[in-house]
Amino acid sequence: MAKIKAAVCTKHGEPLEIQEIDLRAPELGEVEVRIDAVAICHSDVSLWQGGFGGPVPAVFGHEAAGTVTSVGAGVKGLAVGDSVAVTLIRSCGACPSCGSGHPTACEDPGDPMAGPLSQDGKPVWQAVYTGAFAEAVVVDQSQLVKIPQDMPKDAASLISCGVITGLGAAINTANVRPGQDIVVIGAGGVGLNAIQGARIAGARRIVAVDTNADKLEIAKEFGATHGVLAEGKPFKEVHKIFGGRGADAVLVTVGVASVYDLAPRYLANRGKVVMVGMPHYDQTAKYSPLFMADVGQSILGSKMGDVVVKTDIPWIVDLYQQGRIKLDELISGRWSLEQINEAMADTMSGAARRNVIVFDHG
Repeated sequence: MAKIKAAVCTKHGEPLEIQEIDLRAPELGEVEVRIDAVAICHSDVSLWQGGFGGPVPAVFGHEAAGTVTSVGAGVKGLAVGDSVAVTLIRSCGACPSCGSGHPTACEDPGDPMAGPLSQDGKPVWQAVYTGAFAEAVVVDQSQLVKIPQDMPKDAASLISCGVITGLGAAINTANVRPGQDIVVIGAGGVGLNAIQGARIAGARRIVAVDTNADKLEIAKEFGATHGVLAEGKPFKEVHKIFGGRGADAVLVTVGVASVYDLAPRYLANRGKVVMVGMPHYDQTAKYSPLFMADVGQSILGSKMGDVVVKTDIPWIVDLYQQGRIKLDELISGRWSLEQINEAMADTMSGAARRNVIVFDHG
């Protein structure tokens, strides 16, 4: 049983505490990874707030990159010393969802409350199968993807959630086609990647909608053709930009239920609302089924961009190495594990794209 430092949540909404906890050795099909960088996702904030439920004590963090330090029995394709992206996508490989190429919707990923973490003989919840706000993790091999040794770990960590979620929502879920008009609500870390995804897919116009004018300017650097402030009735301005027609797809990347109420107002006939941002579980949205059905509109859920990590992450790494997508520019700040509460606060301010916790293993 190894001793590691981790940022532990002992009470929802209270500051995370840097504590020493126990990490057991990898078992069948599992891999131990030294965490070199882990980004802070808004889902981590929601977990910390208690908005997604879950027990305490807990270790959050699921957008990470690191180095393999030990492998359990039955692991294939990974060896000690490999650089890897660490994701929360744990898949059984045998259920109908996995078998049809949708591992993000795995129907049997395992017990979400069981895990390799403990303290004084009592379990510590490894949130969403990852728990990467820590010096090391033990995860299932399905959650890992080998990346180039020279890939910067801070940039690589972003791919593990924010990048695949945004790109995948545009390319896989929305199925953006060349010449289509797209709206992305929210120009934060996931929204910027949705914009990049729509650009890569060949969208004609990409409108970013946000409450922050500075973020709209940043969105244009990532591929947005227009920016609209989210005040009053922004959907009317969007319709003007599109020549009186609505959007082929609107991707909602903020976890605010009231935003979903307005999302269909941006759409053209047969347009799609893609649900990316996740409000707290007790929040609901409303819309008119009559109107949407009458014009053939739809609402689609998108978890982790509906990606297949073993193929999509290497593709994204290649795009980054070719200079065709931005990763380094997504990083707002780099922090130590001891600064995690400050980094979380900066993330909640709304100004950050992605804050990254970087480990110095000496």
